[in-house]
Amino acid sequence: MMLKGKVSLVSGSSRGIGRAIAIMLAEAGSDVVVNYHSNESAAEEVVARITQLGRKAKAYKADVSNRAQATELVEQAQADFGLIQVLVNNAGVARDRSFLKLSFDQWHEVLMVNLDAAFNLTGKLLPNMIESGWGRVINITSIVGQIGNFGQTNYAVAKGGLMAFTKTLAREVALKGVTVNAVSPGFIDTDMTRVLPEKVLDTVRELTPMGRLGTSEEVAIAAQFLADPRASFITGQIINANGGMYMQ
Repeated sequence: MMLKGKVSLVSGSSRGIGRAIAIMLAEAGSDVVVNYHSNESAAEEVVARITQLGRKAKAYKADVSNRAQATELVEQAQADFGLIQVLVNNAGVARDRSFLKLSFDQWHEVLMVNLDAAFNLTGKLLPNMIESGWGRVINITSIVGQIGNFGQTNYAVAKGGLMAFTKTLAREVALKGVTVNAVSPGFIDTDMTRVLPEKVLDTVRELTPMGRLGTSEEVAIAAQFLADPRASFITGQIINANGGMYMQ
């Protein structure tokens, strides 16, 4: 129960990787603020699962790319839970188009959800982490930000920017007791990848040394590790969970 007494906020945690992270942090003893954008029933299912583990949880609807909504979420969650010391910036969206077919709205939406959301939540929670002398900021990025991918210039830029955000912020708060790291998933079996044509998924499997897609839990375990108080000398790092598809 390494996170007993801690409170975590996981954005976009009603499904997929965010859901797995929220549950795994609860398994480690943390109470969890569950955030969702539209799927209330899925978010409440996550809350029920965490409650079964003996931890406190509550679901909050908010578009965290919207500064006002992100601020309201943090204020309500802090009123309900107290000090939040673990933040997982997981909320993300993809709007895939080749660059010449990509509209500005599709470009801007992806940057807003993947980058602005992290700015909004981190900016609101970081001061209290620093004041308390302990905190964890964990950003969920993507292999696409490291190697690029056809039809995903917007997504690659957003995730690459999140990695730069991770490294820079880590330097700024390293003396404050707060670590800032990222987990970079490869192709994971989630709603986002299930819409891809089977031919594309076959290619992904061929390019992945492990020959398969990953699971949300295989990404979540990396986030749980980074949240561990014993991981206090690890900061500014990108942990790859991609089955060997990209190796640094």
